[in-house]
Amino acid sequence: MHVITIQGPGVVRVEREQAAALEPGCVRVRTIYSGVSAGTELTAYRGTNPYLTKKWDNERRLFVDGQTHAYPLAGWGYQEVGEVVEAAPDVAAPALGSLVWGIWGHRREAVLPAAKLAGHELPPGADPLTGVFARVGAIALNAVHAADLHLGDEVAIFGQGVIGLLATRLAVLSGARVLAADAIPDRLELARRYGAAETFDVREGSAAEFLRKKCAGADAVIELSGNHAGLHEAIRTVVRGGRVVAAGFYQGEGLGLRLGEEFHHNQVQLVSSQIGGVATWLAHRWDVERLQRTFMGLVHGGDVDTAPLTSHVVDIADAAGAYDLIDRHPAEVLQLVFTFKEPE
Repeated sequence: MHVITIQGPGVVRVEREQAAALEPGCVRVRTIYSGVSAGTELTAYRGTNPYLTKKWDNERRLFVDGQTHAYPLAGWGYQEVGEVVEAAPDVAAPALGSLVWGIWGHRREAVLPAAKLAGHELPPGADPLTGVFARVGAIALNAVHAADLHLGDEVAIFGQGVIGLLATRLAVLSGARVLAADAIPDRLELARRYGAAETFDVREGSAAEFLRKKCAGADAVIELSGNHAGLHEAIRTVVRGGRVVAAGFYQGEGLGLRLGEEFHHNQVQLVSSQIGGVATWLAHRWDVERLQRTFMGLVHGGDVDTAPLTSHVVDIADAAGAYDLIDRHPAEVLQLVFTFKEPE
């Protein structure tokens, strides 16, 4: 079996790993597609992920001295779809031949508890590529929920990568009027196709000043660029008492983030959104599983079209080049997806 391994910063290999034994209550899934997270996975590829230099203490909810993960990192990835090719005798569902989505990393196959795949089957006739977007769609929906949008709200969404574009579409479906901001014209065009009322090229000036010429400012901003300067501009963009949802994966220190300015004077609400959990005020009703299933329901119901998001489909043998492309030429890649040939 083949698996993608990040050996160290900038070094990727495709290696073999032994097939796992089929345990009771489990199924064997053979991967069809596996999507690359250009945010999380690039932090591992570049060596900037905090898990590489600090230990996460889950009980105290603190990063402390130590190390959570160490190189080599095998099978990172959380956007997989595959076919059920074997099932333990005590498993009734999912059935053999079912196409399922889930998380098992960039590997040819995996043995997974059948219970973890309940509700993860693609409907008959669905494009298997849609399954790649379940997790990133949940991340986008989580951010939209955290923004607490209402019908008619003005919302700006900074960063129109895959998650930002999905957030744009979901905010439109929630009844908001969306301003989409990015530096890549093709992504702004796709944001318009997804329903953004206006777009703004951040290379041309200040999104905050642009929006304040049209209205008092945004009721909410969802910041998905992962850039501290973008977060600062998001804070400048909201109205007094407005909400900024910081949903990007920010790396290092907050250079460019000046909290003594608009954040302080406009009493801005700054809320973090991360797929490890839902907005705390919704936790009695929502969880991550519900986010994922809700998003996939919107996709297969025709409300969200994920087809335009896949920019590259690459065989696993070319994994090293794929990561290099995303790292060096991020504007050229939207969603890169790996495919898996039969083992030789």
